[in-house]
Amino acid sequence: MMKRNIFCWLMLFSSLSLLAQEQQNHNLEVGKNLDIFNTVYRNLDLFYVDTLNPGQTITAAIDGMVRSLDPYTEYYPESETKNLQQMITGKYAGIGAMVKYHQGLKRVVIDEPYEGMPAAEVGLRKGDIILSIDDSLMADKPVAYVSSRLRGDAGTSFVVRVARPQKTLSEVTFDKKGRAQGAEEMQFKITRRNIKLPELPYYGMMEGEGHIGYINLNQFTEGCAKNVRNALIDLRRQGAERLVFDLRSNGGGSEMEAVDIVSLWVPKEQTVVENRGKVPQASRTYKTRLEPIDTVMPVVVLVNGETASASEITAGSLQDLDRAIIIGTRTYGKGLVQVPLEMPYNTNIKITTSKYYIPSGRCIQAINYKRDGQGGYKERIADSLTHVFHTRAGREVRDGGGIKPDIELKNDTMPNIAYYLSIGGLDSTEVMFDYVVDYIRQHESIDDDPTRFHLTDADYDDFCQRVVKSGFAYDNVSRKKFDELVKTAQFEGYYDEAKDAFDALSERLKHDVTEDLRKHRATIQQMLELDIVAAYHYQAGALRAGLQYDKQLREAERLLREPEEYRRMLQP
Repeated sequence: MMKRNIFCWLMLFSSLSLLAQEQQNHNLEVGKNLDIFNTVYRNLDLFYVDTLNPGQTITAAIDGMVRSLDPYTEYYPESETKNLQQMITGKYAGIGAMVKYHQGLKRVVIDEPYEGMPAAEVGLRKGDIILSIDDSLMADKPVAYVSSRLRGDAGTSFVVRVARPQKTLSEVTFDKKGRAQGAEEMQFKITRRNIKLPELPYYGMMEGEGHIGYINLNQFTEGCAKNVRNALIDLRRQGAERLVFDLRSNGGGSEMEAVDIVSLWVPKEQTVVENRGKVPQASRTYKTRLEPIDTVMPVVVLVNGETASASEITAGSLQDLDRAIIIGTRTYGKGLVQVPLEMPYNTNIKITTSKYYIPSGRCIQAINYKRDGQGGYKERIADSLTHVFHTRAGREVRDGGGIKPDIELKNDTMPNIAYYLSIGGLDSTEVMFDYVVDYIRQHESIDDDPTRFHLTDADYDDFCQRVVKSGFAYDNVSRKKFDELVKTAQFEGYYDEAKDAFDALSERLKHDVTEDLRKHRATIQQMLELDIVAAYHYQAGALRAGLQYDKQLREAERLLREPEEYRRMLQP
């Protein structure tokens, strides 16, 4: 026994000595390479033909260093510190409006003012062309430049001069002095204030049987858990007995907010997520700390491929604890945790410090970020390499590759013509945006209930005529694939004998914008209607109107109205 104990102690001492030697070697490598870096910079600064800008050069070096790690570790120089704070808090100081660059006008225009924000309060609206901010002309300026001038310190004021179209946007022109022709020039004095983007754009009761409430959360910023809690309490007052919690396209944010949201439906002191890092400070277990609102209410969580980070902690924890059914498509798969650290001279760095593990013990990170002698690279974790874990009730779930829904259901894909109409055609023909702006100009108001607004046949015909007249063109995927097939057939020697068949297929695939507008009317008209609704009823109205076309939401409602099926799905 004594010999065995001595042997164990020797092995432990040997292991500790080896670890100490490895750490010493690592420290030597760090010191050596920092010395090399300092020497390289000193020589560049001394001998390079032009004078170096220290801030730009060192920032470029730091950016290259963090870029070799993962896309979430980022350095923020003093000039970008506000961007980090906005990401963490969801707040910034400005006017509260989205702007976009209009390719045809070569100007930045107002795209969407936010409800209750300075831009909407003074009367700016979609389609207003930004001419100047104070005494600075904005002609030919990119979006980033204009946005930076619209933002500033809360409480400061400025004058913005805009041109409001009196006819279609495509007919507005500018003379040599930058004065708008075919538009009314207007100016507004705006006082900037702290803007917090609405993380809870809409909640309410669904129509029909089942007493089903609906909550949409689009980001996990500070205080969002309190807002979700208040929304849930309000819905219960309205009679909600079941709930749809929509986390689609929610890119995440604060981990603690996710824990507090899970606690709405889960008893106190339940483990929600565990962080595991290299240093003790980065490792921590988070448990529910608040009294739940309802631990038995049936809940369905909607997710998609853009559901990430804190959204995945929420959805995955509710799945692992058998507290909700997940419906939609597989989530993004971000199982990494970042911590912002203050650095000298008002700079900051956001560092990936740990991976997170949800209650079943799984980490849902989809991509491994590797480093080799050539820099960084990444590899996606194959489904065949994932591992089986179990929910509290014994249902099988897997790590890697995001959260796999209990019911996988894709929404209808967007037709190619609809996509290009939304972003502008191949020649930057922004006919859809222009039509919406023109519709707003001609209609002072629309129905108070956004779900009842619909374009007429005459409205859609007018839109189609404008599209055709504009010369709108878009990328025809089927034609591109056909051309590739022709080249392959010619290379392999099959083309000549099948030429008649190829010619017939080519004729069938001819680009017909008019026919495609007719064929895909339902999707295109929905997009037009939602853009128009947003101009009158803002983001909440557009979201409400869009829910009536939502296939995944319909499935969630159906399941919640079938209690036996809901309970059966939670069984192992």
